[in-house]
Amino acid sequence: MSGLEFMQAALNGTQPHGALVGLMNGRLAHVELGRVVFHATPQFPHTNPVGTVHGGWYGAMLDSALGCAVMTTVPKGKWYTTLEYKVNLTRALPLDVDVVVEGIVDHAGRTTATAQATIKGKSDGKLYATGSTTCIILAG
Repeated sequence: MSGLEFMQAALNGTQPHGALVGLMNGRLAHVELGRVVFHATPQFPHTNPVGTVHGGWYGAMLDSALGCAVMTTVPKGKWYTTLEYKVNLTRALPLDVDVVVEGIVDHAGRTTATAQATIKGKSDGKLYATGSTTCIILAG
């Protein structure tokens, strides 16, 4: 199946999805060509030693959105892997705040793809973090 078909199957539950997003208290909410959306809510298990949301939580959610957005553009018989990704934390995210994590593909070529992602408050639209990636597209 194509990457888009795979992600649609993950959304409707007929294809298993990676377990990490569930550990981050998130879920896949929307899939379309070049775009995915997750909903998530950081909780106490996602904190660092000083009690704020761990940077790894932001990174895991952004990387998931970035990679899944790229996956929607991968043709049947091919796969992708991340070459690099970058995370920018713009403000502290309070615990138990519902967020929307959106990944959007900027470029999907034969051998590389790039994407960007944001974490925004679901109710207030505040920007908490951004991310970007470059992925390589490989033959199956």
